[in-house]
Amino acid sequence: MKREVTVMLLMIAAGPAFSQQDSSVVPKSLTEVVVTSQRKETALLQVPYLVEKTNGRTINTYQPRTTPEALVGLNGVFVQKTNHGGGSPFVRGLTGNQVLMLVDGIRLNNSTFRYGPNQYLNTIDPFGVDRIEVAKGTGSVQYGSDALGGVIQVFSKEPEFSKEAAWKGNLMGKFMTGGMEKTGHADMTYSGENMAAQVGLTYRDFGDLIGGDTTGKQSPSGYNEYAWDAKLKFLLAPRARLTVAHQFLQQNEVPIYHKVVLENYRINEIDPQQRMLNYARLDLDGKQPLTKQISITASWQHSIEGRLSSKNNSTTLRKEKDAVNTLGLTAEVFSEIARNWTANSGIELYQDAVSSERSDINESTGAEKELRGLYPDGARYGNYSVYSLHHIKWHRVSVELGARYNFFNIRLTDTSLGKVAIQPSALVGNAALMYHLNDRHKIFASLSNGFRAPNIDDMGTLGIVDFRYEVPASDLRPEKSINTELGYKFMAGRLEGSASVFYLQIKDMITRVKVGNDSISGYPVYKKENTEKANIKGVEASLKYLVIRHFVVLANIAYQNGENETKSEPMRRIPPINGRFMATYVKQNWHADAEWLWAGKQDRLAQGDKDDNRIPKGGTPQWNVVNLYGGVSWPFADLNLGCQNVFNEDYRTHGSGINGVGRSLWLSLKIKINQ
Repeated sequence: MKREVTVMLLMIAAGPAFSQQDSSVVPKSLTEVVVTSQRKETALLQVPYLVEKTNGRTINTYQPRTTPEALVGLNGVFVQKTNHGGGSPFVRGLTGNQVLMLVDGIRLNNSTFRYGPNQYLNTIDPFGVDRIEVAKGTGSVQYGSDALGGVIQVFSKEPEFSKEAAWKGNLMGKFMTGGMEKTGHADMTYSGENMAAQVGLTYRDFGDLIGGDTTGKQSPSGYNEYAWDAKLKFLLAPRARLTVAHQFLQQNEVPIYHKVVLENYRINEIDPQQRMLNYARLDLDGKQPLTKQISITASWQHSIEGRLSSKNNSTTLRKEKDAVNTLGLTAEVFSEIARNWTANSGIELYQDAVSSERSDINESTGAEKELRGLYPDGARYGNYSVYSLHHIKWHRVSVELGARYNFFNIRLTDTSLGKVAIQPSALVGNAALMYHLNDRHKIFASLSNGFRAPNIDDMGTLGIVDFRYEVPASDLRPEKSINTELGYKFMAGRLEGSASVFYLQIKDMITRVKVGNDSISGYPVYKKENTEKANIKGVEASLKYLVIRHFVVLANIAYQNGENETKSEPMRRIPPINGRFMATYVKQNWHADAEWLWAGKQDRLAQGDKDDNRIPKGGTPQWNVVNLYGGVSWPFADLNLGCQNVFNEDYRTHGSGINGVGRSLWLSLKIKINQ
């Protein structure tokens, strides 16, 4: 903890810090535009919440292995990895179905997203990402259910119109020592006066993850994936634009490492993990103030998760497959109600259709037995809402006020529950105020309601989940939260930063409750109930300073303390104090960077943490990891390289099922083709 305390003292001495990610040459990140927290383009300095941001330029430079790993180092975002193919970000101490994820404004979360860490953000190809925004402590009014901790929105790359027809392309290869990564990617973009298009194709082969000085190769953990995406934009008229997009990614034979190592499995893997998204969006610029901009989006998302498992010395191979088809229709209007009063209002309609199947195969005889899947086959989940979010400015004060009404229609038929139909609803609001001391210094306060409606995973799960056996539940109510936050942002010459304190209260938490002393297949039996009340309080701060021209240093720190008030114990999986320090030198066409990531020991454990075989006895030890990066760019090519975990520290992010990467090198080369 000595290093962590030193960093904290240095930051306090330097002053409140800022919410950032992109390490550009000059500290201008608070002037960068974000949209997630307010559903409209706003400079970060003007947003009355803490919002983190990373962009495609950063991803291209530092080459994170996956989209979740692109969030590592963002202030207040802690990434857990159940397995090498996973990556579940914690925001305000929450993760899984308590954090909402979006892709181009469309819900990635569906009705089978589970409580606790999941792998679904890793179904987005990082090579297709333009930027990622993380709005912390807010989002239910803006985007609906699941945003208790906040919202993570991924924006895919956009082709642009141009007066002169032109096209360009890229060919990229990346290799990592120890056979841990072999990646190939190609993309092409066309720009025209009335049409623009782009297409990308990626193939990746990940070998077994090699840990630090005492861990070595963690086998089995490697897998492969392929992805492709396409986007077309049409200028239908001077005030009308149509975007049509497709995204597809599939991962094959993704091992659940800790299951094999700790739970006597000879095979336990996800095969396949697949996501497909198609959408069409019509954007109209209106002539009247109340219909200044109109956006209508129709979407179809299809996800498949297959699972294979078999215990050692068993002749039974279990095959499972869950598929979710989600149809979406959203419409939004941006209005200029008065000179200093604008609003975003709209409706959102989503409908999930869930199919689930399971079979046990006797590998000796070939006999196959059909069984009930993890979820009730044919379950339906309707998610419908209407919202209005208002932005008001008056002298030195700007105010955000909003409300959303969300209605759900959930229907499933289960062998133990029979036919179940519930229709929960929620009305939530938020209010935020920013006082502009001047153009450079801002104080803000916010109060946000949040909610998460029970989903099919909560109500219909039957089978082994982590180290438990879950049985279905009914009559669940939405989880509800209230987040209170007070913060400060500034941008003064060479220095910019922000800091905030927050208090998040959650009630009617849907949690797993042990059913007596029952046991199935050697696993204790649990079911979901609205039984708990909890709170999370914390502080976040970050700083960016232009030391001299071309040389920038940045640092951040986040601390959270979660308390389960019902059980009088710590909340589960709360991240330890953690942070980042980075120094970057960028001049003309080359850059050099040094990064220090750290986390303190987490020994404030709930009983569920103590029972979790992924968490060491006594808690997760503290760790420090140093990474080095460098690169050079020419008109025809980009060369980037990195040395990860320079001191080969053996470490694990809290709650993960696999250790982090040890000392390793990677190199990527991108060939640029312009016409």
